[in-house]
Amino acid sequence: MSPVAIRRATASDAAATADVYLRSFAAALPTVVRPRSDDEVRAYFRDVVVPSRETWVAVVNDQVAGLMVLAGDLLSQLYLAPDWRGRGIGDRFVALAKERSPQGLSLWTFQVNRPAHRFYERHGFVEAERTDGSGNEEREPDLRYVWRP
Repeated sequence: MSPVAIRRATASDAAATADVYLRSFAAALPTVVRPRSDDEVRAYFRDVVVPSRETWVAVVNDQVAGLMVLAGDLLSQLYLAPDWRGRGIGDRFVALAKERSPQGLSLWTFQVNRPAHRFYERHGFVEAERTDGSGNEEREPDLRYVWRP
């Protein structure tokens, strides 16, 4: 298996990063309605996420296999290409997030995303809050997890 490099995203990664997000979201959350079109998502990654957020990518053979976005102590996004799930990339991203925010982290995930719940709980995150989804664009019930060292 080729080595996986984790590095900061660059402008040239924006399209591939958006593609990973779109494929991952579709595979992991088929019942959740996205409020943005694919083109709007691609523009958001190109114009906002990659240039102005702390965006990290996992790269294998020059292909983006996953992404993580940090905003201070918020792990705001972690998505893996469907064929790269279960290979330790998410574990590496969480370890990096903890290293970058050693005082603690929080994140939001949808209540229907049970695999994400198991993943984050395995990494020491605990449920802190549940909502009815009225505070997110998808209007999907979600929950907030926190990790404290």
